[in-house]
Amino acid sequence: MSDGNYNKNLLPYRNYQSGVRAGRAQAKQLALQAFSAWLDAERTDLSADEKEQTLVAFKHHLDAALNIA
Repeated sequence: MSDGNYNKNLLPYRNYQSGVRAGRAQAKQLALQAFSAWLDAERTDLSADEKEQTLVAFKHHLDAALNIA
């Protein structure tokens, strides 16, 4: 009968932090894809270079918001 003490080596390994980082990276990629699609659809007046600069600026703001370096 268990007395409440158990060997942690018998528990499944789950690295919580790596899951959080993976989720943030996935959310960042989805946001970049969505913004890029919106930029292509709505801002047809911008040149390819201007769109790239806008996407880079958005990426920097997203990094700051998600606190990802």
